[in-house]
Amino acid sequence: MGADIKSKIKMQNAKCKMTMQDSKIRKLKGANMDIDLISDKKDIHWEQDKCPWNMRENTNEHKCAVKNISICKYFKGIEYPDIVVCGYKK
Repeated sequence: MGADIKSKIKMQNAKCKMTMQDSKIRKLKGANMDIDLISDKKDIHWEQDKCPWNMRENTNEHKCAVKNISICKYFKGIEYPDIVVCGYKK
């Protein structure tokens, strides 16, 4: 990833963080979303960790959440701005 893109991402994250700190934040239940850690590095411009369950099984089958279908038993939530909280311990 180029330095220019990294700089833009850092600036955007800082703006978002300031906006969230200055506003009232609500935690809303029932989000219906797709969340995974299986993107091909050439398709994204940010860092992404690998799912530890997928790494152990050498696959890309496991996803944190699949819209309208399921939530992984190890999925424990999302932290700002884009951190997946995972309970996989093996």
